[in-house]
Formats: sequence, structure tokens, C-alpha cells
Amino acid sequence: MTDQPAKARIPFIPTILVGLAVLAMIALGVWQLQRRAQKAEALALAAANPARPAVAFPKLPPVESDILFRPSSVHCLTVVSWQVEAGRAADGSTGYRHIAHCSTGAEGPGVLVAVGVGQKPDDKPAWTGGQVEGWISEEPDHRALLMRASGKAPPLRPMLIARQAPAGLKPVAPPTAADLPNNHLAYAVQWFIFAGVAVIIYILALRRRNATKAA
Repeated sequence: MTDQPAKARIPFIPTILVGLAVLAMIALGVWQLQRRAQKAEALALAAANPARPAVAFPKLPPVESDILFRPSSVHCLTVVSWQVEAGRAADGSTGYRHIAHCSTGAEGPGVLVAVGVGQKPDDKPAWTGGQVEGWISEEPDHRALLMRASGKAPPLRPMLIARQAPAGLKPVAPPTAADLPNNHLAYAVQWFIFAGVAVIIYILALRRRNATKAA
């Protein structure tokens, strides 16, 4: 009597779990493609917003497309702290953008104001607050790439880009639609690649498992 080769078996539960994970990744990729079209519409709206009439500064995130880059103003009661980021001045030069974390009263979320661009990160702006005019923008984006790609990242807080800078700093470059990259196609491709890699890894794992059992 000759030995019959063991029939390859596919584990039910692991296969279901991997299949669900792959479907979720594909769904996220499709969702990012849909978001790409929505972002294109938002970019077109943001490009026209700087020339539109001023609006009240939003107190809480997210910053909606219809007010992004619109002229606005805030009153910084006191500067609580400073944040330094790489930035570009209105004259095209680069440097360090100084962002004031302001209080606006005894309670409330406060407000962020990009007051100007300096040449040294440790510059101490001679500005303690007051009424500021500028454009509505968003805080610098330091959210993790995976959180942004999955849509689970918290919304960015509103930030005012000051039209004029205090002594010792250059005015920050006015906002443009070019400041808002449309990365949704790249995110979609990443999710599709993740799905494909997951399938390949699982197939290789099954082959190794079956080969080990047949040995």
C-alpha cells in the first residue's frame, strides 16, 4: 500500500480574520479615493477664500472649507507659550515661524496665532498680545501618517496667520491652496498595497504550514 500525500487544509478562522482585514484595507483605499475628489473641491474653495469678506474666527476644530483662509481677527489676551516651526515669510525667505498660544479669557480653548518668521529658533518675539488681523488657517500637522490615512486623526485646531509681524520678525506668507496637499491618492495606494502584502504573506504562511505538516 502506498502512502497518500496529506491533503492541504486551510484554517477557517485565521482565513476569515485575514479576509476581513484585507476587505477593510480595500474599503479604506476606496474611501480615500472618494476623499480625494472632496479634497479637490475644498482646495478650489480655499483658493478663492482670501479675497472673500472677513468672518468670525472659529473657536473649535475642525476648520470648515468655507472659512479656511478667510480674513478674520482675534484678540490675544496674553501669550501663554510659544511654538516654533519651520516657515516661510511673505517676502519668500524661509526661517522659523513663531506661533503664540494665547488665552482669550478665563475659560475657553484659547487661540493660536502665527505672528511672524524669524531667523533663529530661539528668538523671543517682543509681542505680548492684543488685537490681530489675518487669515484663518490650521495648526501645523504633526499627526501620525497612519492615523491620517485611516481617518482617525483628530482635527487640526484653527490658527490665525497674522497679516503684520511684531518688531524683529517678518510677516508670515499669506495662506494659499498650495499649502494644502491632496495626499488622498497616495493614502489609497498605500492601503491597496497593504491589502496585497497581507494576502501574499498569508499565502506564504499557509504554504509553509502545509509543507511542515507534510514533512
